[in-house]
Amino acid sequence: MAQSEFNVNLNGARVLITGASSGIGEHFARVVAAHGGHALMCARRKERLDDLVADIYLSGGHASAFSMDVRDRASVRQAVEEASLDGPVTALINNSGIAHGNPLEKESDSDWDDVIATNLTGARNVAVEVVRHMIATESGGSIVNIASILGFRQGMHVSAYATSKAGLVQLTRQMALEWARYKIRVNAIAPGYIDTPINDGYLNSEAGTAMVKRIPQRRIGKLADLDGPLLLLLSQASAYMTGTIIPVDGGHLLTPL
Repeated sequence: MAQSEFNVNLNGARVLITGASSGIGEHFARVVAAHGGHALMCARRKERLDDLVADIYLSGGHASAFSMDVRDRASVRQAVEEASLDGPVTALINNSGIAHGNPLEKESDSDWDDVIATNLTGARNVAVEVVRHMIATESGGSIVNIASILGFRQGMHVSAYATSKAGLVQLTRQMALEWARYKIRVNAIAPGYIDTPINDGYLNSEAGTAMVKRIPQRRIGKLADLDGPLLLLLSQASAYMTGTIIPVDGGHLLTPL
């Protein structure tokens, strides 16, 4: 019987993570470091990452911090160059994202522009810069875009966010098609509602409680629920996967219309 090549070890991986200063991004940095990877953490305010870097090192992991504004291409270029000084970036977790909860007709132009620039154009900016380095070094690699189930369905007062995530789903497939020849895999995770501080207000509201009852598993996702899909897509366990979008939502997308 052939031996399985399944392996989620990230030893030697240098994983760049955007939006790493809190929430899902911070959690992903800890997961990468705990599984042997070097977490190259990026945020607009680098000082917000200093305690996290120290904590990861105290836990026996490896991490570095870099200043990056995903909306600013010069900032992205500089951060990727700095992150590549000690070795090529071998993987990217495109996690930066923001949302504004306003009815579409009351949403300001600046709020719309800010969400699209961060969630969609920002993801493109970082991926393109990382891939240019991957191509130059012929290292190949893995890109994991963090989309959302709102890229497939609709929700009230999240038009810019949902539109940006729908765009990111399609952009993931475009990247996968164009970059496969360079041994670069591009996939995405589409989380449902995850228990993070940014969701506390909504999840504790009457509307949030009603929403949870519509999820087939009848619960909100935990950060740890994202670990398996993330490690799968970062590692060689998914060597023959590209252009795949994995919902992690407790069955939320299965709810009937």
